This record gives sequence, C-alpha cells and structure tokens, in this order.
Amino acid sequence: MVRVKICGITSTADAQAAIDAGANLLGFNFYAKSPRHIAEGEAAKIRSELPKKVKAVGIFVNRLAADVITLQSRLDLDAVQLHGDEPPETVAEIAPVVPVIKAFRVEPEFPLTTLDPYAQAFAFLFDAAHTDQYGGTGRITDWDVARRAALKHRIILAGGLKVENVAAAVRIVRPYGIDVASGVESSPGKKDHGLLRAFIQEVRRAERK
Repeated sequence: MVRVKICGITSTADAQAAIDAGANLLGFNFYAKSPRHIAEGEAAKIRSELPKKVKAVGIFVNRLAADVITLQSRLDLDAVQLHGDEPPETVAEIAPVVPVIKAFRVEPEFPLTTLDPYAQAFAFLFDAAHTDQYGGTGRITDWDVARRAALKHRIILAGGLKVENVAAAVRIVRPYGIDVASGVESSPGKKDHGLLRAFIQEVRRAERK
C-alpha cells in the first residue's frame, strides 16, 4: 500500500478531513518561516485526537537534534521529517529515538549516492529543487530519479503532486509513500476537503491498476 501523507495540517477540521479521506500520516510543520507553520500547543491538541492508525509526523528545518527529540517526546510524534540541510550525524542522533524521514531537494542530476551516508534514515522524501524554499513550492520533482531511488530505498514522493497527476506518479515511481501540501489547498495552510478526497481516491485507483 502506498502511504499518503497530508502535510501542513494547521487545524482540527483539516486533520479530520484528511483522516476521513483515508490519509495514513499527517504532517505538522514546526518551521517558523513556513506558511503552514503550526504552534506546538495547537499541534498537541490535534495530536491527542488522532486515531492510532493515523501517524503524526513533525517537520523540522535545520533544528538541533536535541530540540527535535524534545518536541517529539512532548507531542508523542510517530516520526520526524528533517526538511533542511541536516548532516548525516543529525539523522544518526535522532534515529535511535524515533523514525527519521530525511528530505532532499531533487534535480535531474541528483546523485543517488547522496543517500548513502544517511543509512539510518527510515525513509527519504524527494521534493522539488528550489534554492530559497524548504518544501511547499508546488514544483514537480524529477520522477525518473525518484523511480530509480525507489528500487532500493523507501521513497516518499512530494513536489507538485495534485489530483490530475498523482495516479501517474504512483504508477511511474512506485513510491513507498506520497506527500502533498499545496496540491490539496485552497490557500497556504488551508486544505480543500474535496481535493483531499479526490487526491487519495486517485492514489488508490492507481494502486488497483
């Protein structure tokens, strides 16, 4: 089964809509500069109401490992996503405590050997390359690079996915998971509940084929 992660959850209503639509993971963004940033208190409230089958993932950008571990413990996060320029040492420090998803900004010439030093990561998230922004760009990631990586690694595909193209992405890349934020929003940080349902339906349709 392809796991579907709805990223940038900022409200209880959006969290519930994602759950009702069949999401497997919800992403809570703790990067202060993101339009999808959520305060710890609000994230804690939503986290406490999640059913056990839906996993909570905290998104961090260039935070100290100790800070990530502390917040993970306070919120009982099921996994953490490191979406900045974190070195392998940071992943190695956090991985014994909680599963780590390490994100990379992927261009067509992205060397897959880049992943080798991050062997302790649970999975790798491939996002579109953008010099000045950590995720949520709406740009499409190079699917061929992701397809090749998915032959050997757990790859979560992000970047520019939406209702119109996610089925093709699933068929071509065959990823471990799919991650979406802007592709199911009416505005940054506000989910469109109709798009949420349609998006996940397209993922499941592609799986059946």
